[in-house]
Amino acid sequence: MKLLKKNESKLPGAVKDIAIIVAGVAIVWIVLHFILDTGNPFYVVSSGSMIPTLNVDDVLVVRNGGSYDGLKLGDIIVFHRPQGDDKVIVHRVAEVQVNMQGDRVIRTKGDANPSSIPGTDFPIRKNDYIGKVVFVIPGAGLVTKIFSPPVNYIIIGLILIILFMNRLRKKNDRETSQPSSGGALDSSSSPPPPSSPSPPSSPRG
Repeated sequence: MKLLKKNESKLPGAVKDIAIIVAGVAIVWIVLHFILDTGNPFYVVSSGSMIPTLNVDDVLVVRNGGSYDGLKLGDIIVFHRPQGDDKVIVHRVAEVQVNMQGDRVIRTKGDANPSSIPGTDFPIRKNDYIGKVVFVIPGAGLVTKIFSPPVNYIIIGLILIILFMNRLRKKNDRETSQPSSGGALDSSSSPPPPSSPSPPSSPRG
């Protein structure tokens, strides 16, 4: 009887924790949606055309926000295949052209491909463009094979939260590890003799 009551007392706490996690993921999703300005900020790499830069099952965080007009050589972008079936491609920008109407036309190429593929890598226009890759989570796409939506999105959101908290913790650790400049002096020690100023040392890379 006591064991049952103990388990019952733990249940509300577990439900509360789950609710907090789900709410946190939802908030992260909404924030990413507005910051990255795209309908779906997550894409999973499904082929090896971008190896070694991107591997199969890597999760891509994609940003739009009008970034098409600012694309340059070397940017990795996600876009709809301009010809044929509605397939989503992730390749690197290889050329930026401007046609006679003044519109930008992009040509891309997979890092592992010997050349650009007509109908796939070009011509990419603004209406084909989805977004620019701004962050990569290696291997996280495996959860999409194990879990179906929305569980997979929740797990990916949790991974992002963990990465963010880990970076924040490291930043706080660095700040707290720095010695305070306003600390009290030891009254038992005598003041050091005056010395001539030395030239500043060069910064470390």
